[in-house]
Amino acid sequence: MVFLSVDPSLDEGPCNIDVLESSAISYSQFMHRYAYSGPVIIRGLTDNSEFRRWSSRNRLLKHFGDLRVRLSTANTFSYRKVDVPFREYVSELLRPQTPDALGSDTLYFFGDNNYTEWNSLFQLYRKPPYVLPNTSAALSFGIAGPGTGVPFHWHGPGYSEVVYGRKRWFLYPPDRQPDFHPNSTTLSWLMHTYPQLPEDQAPLECTIRPGEVLYFPDRWWHATLNLDTCVFISTFLG
Repeated sequence: MVFLSVDPSLDEGPCNIDVLESSAISYSQFMHRYAYSGPVIIRGLTDNSEFRRWSSRNRLLKHFGDLRVRLSTANTFSYRKVDVPFREYVSELLRPQTPDALGSDTLYFFGDNNYTEWNSLFQLYRKPPYVLPNTSAALSFGIAGPGTGVPFHWHGPGYSEVVYGRKRWFLYPPDRQPDFHPNSTTLSWLMHTYPQLPEDQAPLECTIRPGEVLYFPDRWWHATLNLDTCVFISTFLG
């Protein structure tokens, strides 16, 4: 069994980010055109079908259900952390986001993974091979319901891949801080701020699906919105 919850009211939106087949871009082209300049989505860069099989709902609950996972509030500064059994998160907290919920009241499972306890799963993941010079890769795994997401923030470069579901991305370059409230969810921003944006203040955006990875450069502002119940993993380059 997989995570199947879908919210039909959530739109994939437009896509104004380059989307390329892996066969159409070499490592040198990636470094020249995107590594330090802007986001790109690459299809078929790695084959993570085995990781996908092991990320089904039944297998995750069987092997990791009794482990405690750390949840973060889905606001820009993620102040509050809560530890719960993974099984409890899936059965009781993994649900659609309501539009009026505050980020500080929304618990989100992403990152803060115990690498020792989750190592058998992480070993199956094939990381994107295009790594920036003088960086090392760190994995961050998560599961979240429709309408959830992380509001605008920035950090170092990395990749995002969805294993199940669809994730909509919004990005701005480092010198264009978006208009957002740090305790508003991405869903609230999409409903109230996004429709009022002038054309010259619109974000770069696209929705990624399984088999695609999105690369974002260093210090780029970004926010995410899960359109379905999503299983996802990021590779941070630090």
